[in-house]
Amino acid sequence: MTTQKKETWSPLFTQATAQDFQAFHSCIDQDKRIALYDVAGSQAHAKMLTASGVLSIEENTLIQEGLNAIAQEMQNGTFEWKEEFEDVHMNVEQRLVQLIGDAGKKLHTARSRNDQVATDIRLYTRNELDALQAELKVLIGVIADLASDHADTIMPGFTHLQIAQPITFGHHMLAYAEMFLRDLERVGQARSRLNYSPLGAAALAGTGFPIQPELTAELLGFDGVCRNSLDAVSDRDYVADVCHAGALIMAHLSRLSEEIIFWCTPLVGFVELGDQFCTGSSIMPQKKNPDLAELLRGKAARVQGNLTFAVGLMKSQPMAFNKDQQESKPPLTDTLENVRAAVTVTSQMIPTIKANKERMYEAASLGYATATDLADYLVRKGLPFRDAHHAVAAMVRYANENKVQHLSELPLDKLKTFSLLIEQDVYQVLTLEGSVNSRNHTNGTAPEQVMKAVKKVKNLL
Repeated sequence: MTTQKKETWSPLFTQATAQDFQAFHSCIDQDKRIALYDVAGSQAHAKMLTASGVLSIEENTLIQEGLNAIAQEMQNGTFEWKEEFEDVHMNVEQRLVQLIGDAGKKLHTARSRNDQVATDIRLYTRNELDALQAELKVLIGVIADLASDHADTIMPGFTHLQIAQPITFGHHMLAYAEMFLRDLERVGQARSRLNYSPLGAAALAGTGFPIQPELTAELLGFDGVCRNSLDAVSDRDYVADVCHAGALIMAHLSRLSEEIIFWCTPLVGFVELGDQFCTGSSIMPQKKNPDLAELLRGKAARVQGNLTFAVGLMKSQPMAFNKDQQESKPPLTDTLENVRAAVTVTSQMIPTIKANKERMYEAASLGYATATDLADYLVRKGLPFRDAHHAVAAMVRYANENKVQHLSELPLDKLKTFSLLIEQDVYQVLTLEGSVNSRNHTNGTAPEQVMKAVKKVKNLL
């Protein structure tokens, strides 16, 4: 059996690339994600070269037709990827030459794979960020809907995971809407910063051909051209930008997931998730595990690792392009794909949440949750807050030692032993409803404010 002799990279080289090295540095699996963007960038580049007089109209026509055919093959899944061509750029160029002949060899004029790949990744990332923004809007919308449904559902608010004050479930969920609104803004900012075209930078210094980088940028929908050719080919800040935005999104999803897991346990029993987002146990028939929430919590660590990877990769790299930068693709694509999937599936899970209003209300009445309201009552009666704080702390200690679960169960004459300012009207402020309704101001937990906040969130969307 005879084997075909491998060609060298170019006449400069006397030996072909080592087989193991070729496999080690191949990035075709990653490049398949940016293949159509590579074709789009090449089409814009050819149009610019034609407008600049570098290519003839006939050559451009052939190139455009050939690239259209390649794009169709990619969409149909019939494009033949060859490992020996290293990456998407060389695979496309070789196929183009195969389709249209020598005109295809002219496409790379005034361009390097350095500015080419930088352009492709930006185009891919921009499209993915647009899709992520759309998914975030859906997530924020379903959270706002759940908040609206539970604007007056009372639950305990926690600090240090200890019962602190009564709040509404709607108010609690809107805290996550605010987190994801900030995430939406961060994603938009990352998109804005990356939306500049590197084309024209060539390998690192620009090109001697009479090109029009502004035209290429316009054709590809960029806001402008990268101002420095060295930075254009070596910049991967946007990868870290995207990984940072993704890490925070996953951190917020993880926080939400942790609370859902906590709320679902029978010891708490605040909510129940839809069966379609839970699994059972192979041995314990009674189990209903919130597996999606647990997976989201775990995926957060993965995406945070991508951020560390992306930032660490750029550390100490000299100007300009280095092969290290090939490794920026995996953390970027992994982040974009996992974060968008996480946001999408969370958006589907949220509407299945069923709140156990009775259990939430019961829990909110524990832990002397209206103690702060009692202190505020004394302040309104003229007592300095620090003195009021100490008086109520003494009441709570007395109630706890005497196995009285609620301050409202203490008789008036006993309450007066802690402060003579206390009157019969004190019992109005010790109710959960009274506590929640008293927070009727911007950013407060009162049902009226929750509904106003829901409207503001939906207007922002």
